[in-house]
Amino acid sequence: MTAETQTDQSTPSNGRPSDRFPGLVSVVVVMLLTLHAGLLAYAATRHSPTYNEPGHLVAGIYHWQFGRFDLYRVNPPLVHLVAALPVLAGDAETDWNNYFEYPGARQEFAIGEDFVAANGERSIWLFTLARWACIPFSLMGGYICYRWSSELYGAGAGLLAVALWCFSPNILAHAELVTPDVAATSLGVAAGYMFWRWLKSPTWTRAVLAGIALGLAELTKLTWIILFGLWPLMWAVWVFAHRRTPHSGRTWLSQFAQLGLMVLLGVYLLNLAYGFSGTGSRLGSFTFASSALKGSGAENGGAPNRFSDTPWAGLPIPVPSDYLLGIDIQKGDFEDFGRPSYLRGRFQERGWWYYYVYAAAVKVPLGTWGLVCGAVIYSIATRRCGSTLADTFILLTPAVVVFVLVSSQTGFSHHFRYVLPCFPFLFIWTSQVSRVLTAVRWQGVLVGALILWSIGSSLWYFPHSLSYFNELAGGPRGGHAHLIHSNIDWGQDLLYLKRWWEKHHKAEPLHLAYYGHFDPASLGMKYTRPPQHSLESQEQEAKLIPLEPGWYAVSVNYLRGYPRGGFVPGAFTYFQEFEPVATAGYSIYIYLVTEEDVKSLNGRLTLRALTHDLVSFPKN
Repeated sequence: MTAETQTDQSTPSNGRPSDRFPGLVSVVVVMLLTLHAGLLAYAATRHSPTYNEPGHLVAGIYHWQFGRFDLYRVNPPLVHLVAALPVLAGDAETDWNNYFEYPGARQEFAIGEDFVAANGERSIWLFTLARWACIPFSLMGGYICYRWSSELYGAGAGLLAVALWCFSPNILAHAELVTPDVAATSLGVAAGYMFWRWLKSPTWTRAVLAGIALGLAELTKLTWIILFGLWPLMWAVWVFAHRRTPHSGRTWLSQFAQLGLMVLLGVYLLNLAYGFSGTGSRLGSFTFASSALKGSGAENGGAPNRFSDTPWAGLPIPVPSDYLLGIDIQKGDFEDFGRPSYLRGRFQERGWWYYYVYAAAVKVPLGTWGLVCGAVIYSIATRRCGSTLADTFILLTPAVVVFVLVSSQTGFSHHFRYVLPCFPFLFIWTSQVSRVLTAVRWQGVLVGALILWSIGSSLWYFPHSLSYFNELAGGPRGGHAHLIHSNIDWGQDLLYLKRWWEKHHKAEPLHLAYYGHFDPASLGMKYTRPPQHSLESQEQEAKLIPLEPGWYAVSVNYLRGYPRGGFVPGAFTYFQEFEPVATAGYSIYIYLVTEEDVKSLNGRLTLRALTHDLVSFPKN
């Protein structure tokens, strides 16, 4: 009997791992999750509010204060509500003067900027509290990785899965923030785990638990709406794979009824969280903003609703109205061709179908990729089949579907975080490679080295996990040659810049081009905007301004030429000709421009500054 076969038999048919030291395994899991929580708690104190965080936080405050959910509709309210609780207890200042409403409105960004301005430097503490409140979401994700992997491949695999989760730079980057990405990732894999356990042993109790998990996952991010259609299909495949197992027609009927209960529970919890606001509204009564839902009739003076003159107009929707409108806004965002996409130093109007494949190649540690390759080789070599093949199908299908779905949205390609929900499923499947560690062979040494490489590479750049790039991409220093936006620069390093500024006796004059959704002056920084290299079409709207000697700080997004916040395309790419003297984190480059630099540059470029009325912080 082979070692692999013996390992397979060590896992009982009930799916619980057989381990001679269960107490020790539990202690290690607790230690890993505790360390993970500590890393997140520390990182949460080091970073300034990122581009989206002010909008998410004010949306949660708005939900609690007014019982409405029309702010930040593109994300369901669970994370908003959790993050806002400690902030409400802290008596934060709010300013709703910039609230407005029209189809497709994204007013949360302007209100978020006002929130930071109203609370000033104290807002950093408020964001820290909100971030800490969201840490349990990530702890749940790590625990589910351990449980599911243990029940599939054994306790050793469970430890590897939770370690991959706890030290993944992409998980660490987003789990410290007031954003729904990691919560959606954690609750998505939790829902998948509960569904798999129900498939293994279909009971009404497990169906109820799976339905609750489904509802919670739906309340994190619109991504998981696919589960309402995916779970019935996965159940059908599971039934087909086990067709040789004797079952009566009554058994299949009972399972179908339990599956229906899951879906109903998921829909019920979704509506309950919204207070059933707008549930049952007629489909034809909505005013949509996306081309997909408003149809072509709106261009000819018709109603902005493709269903208004169809038999579907009177159909009552089974979800809250703000949930449906959130889908509409999200779809409209992906149709927005006004935000150029960036990949490998090149901008274009639309995205790339392979964007997320490329991003995974440079944003995931090479040690992790080595473990994935090892898992592929191991699964082929051991020819795992039968029920295990069905288990693998249930495990990996949600990840594959999410990845393909997100990759198909090529209106723009900006954020690798959109495929974050795929990670735990991949970690769990990859963890099977841990079985070779028990053998005294070179394979075990190699797997151990890959684990250490993966963890070490991530921690080497901590707490700058958001800017992480692997060695193939040149690390965070070379990352912006490959990707920008939330992959490296999401406005997270303003506090590092402020500390540098204070350490250098408030270096003046400081010229700052900061990529964020609030004014750095709200955090006590004094600065002016640097001149931008403008296009000829801006001449009538701009005035000539020379480059002056002094200190300049430029966010990486602008350094690469991204047009945002009142700046034209390529406005600050001329700083690529200078060598930075320092960096704030890995997303803000600091330059000391000398008289010689000024003479050289002013003789070759026409630099302009937009008038005060035209320059503002970005509002969507």
